[in-house]
Amino acid sequence: MKSLEIVGFKRANLGKKDAKALRLESYVPCVLYGGDEQVHFSAPAILFRELLYTPEVHIVDLNVEGTTYRAIVQDAQFHPVNEMLLHVDFLLLQDGKEVKMDVPVQYVGVSPGVLAGGKLVSKLRKLKVKALPENLPDSVKVDISDLGLGKSIKVSKVEPDNYTILTNQMAPIATVAIPRALKGQMANEK
Repeated sequence: MKSLEIVGFKRANLGKKDAKALRLESYVPCVLYGGDEQVHFSAPAILFRELLYTPEVHIVDLNVEGTTYRAIVQDAQFHPVNEMLLHVDFLLLQDGKEVKMDVPVQYVGVSPGVLAGGKLVSKLRKLKVKALPENLPDSVKVDISDLGLGKSIKVSKVEPDNYTILTNQMAPIATVAIPRALKGQMANEK
């Protein structure tokens, strides 16, 4: 799994007023929890570009005034109108303690349904997994090589490797939709 460093500064004052002042200076208020005590800090907003605006998952090396923590992003809050990053929650990674995380789906193989003219429709882009920090996957590989026209592949078909999938087992990950033109051809053939 990829790692990324974020340098932060401890927050002296907590509250709405101080958080608003931080955001005006292009800093994002953050909190790290999961350890003995919560660490409130702020970090430059530009550092979050590679972390939040990509489908990939990262382990974050947080450097808060010289103290280093290994963490994952638990939650990120955005402004409802202008999409400005408002707040980020980090979860501390501890050896021997499992964490839950959303991991992107990666398709493997070629679907015969797509080759026949169908369209692959992705229903779930990420799956929630639970694993030890060292076993967290970069992505969950889903084999679509036996996915025919009108068929779908469910979460239960995915075989986890050293992690547990928490997403509903009956939820479809991907479906091969039959386009209208192809439906018309199939009706004419009958």
